[in-house]
Amino acid sequence: MPEPTTDEIEEIARRTIAALPAPFADPAKAVAIISTDFIPDNLMDHPGDRAEKWDITGLYSGIPLTQKSSFDQPEAPDTVWLFRKPILAELEDRPEVTLNELVAHVTIHEFAHHFGWSDDDIAAIDEWWT
Repeated sequence: MPEPTTDEIEEIARRTIAALPAPFADPAKAVAIISTDFIPDNLMDHPGDRAEKWDITGLYSGIPLTQKSSFDQPEAPDTVWLFRKPILAELEDRPEVTLNELVAHVTIHEFAHHFGWSDDDIAAIDEWWT
């Protein structure tokens, strides 16, 4: 079976967003979703660290809604990044989990940063979190 593409990972994330509860589904659509093989160096704490690249399955970049103000001048849109190669590597380590479940989990985790959710908030949406 061929590895899923970055487009397929993005599509799983979009389905996950569409399934969010009503107060979150519409605002979540305003967040960009980008899937690449690995985290870009400019988003890393230690650029060029190959081991770190394999450890990061997703990332939220932007200003969380709980901290946003009308005075903020964002440099880029709020974005949820999904990193295909680390997701696939984690999937190999978790044979009991499907690709859809793992991508959904990573997506929800990154949106938790955007919405400012607590662990209890995440657990109400992502049963894997509990």
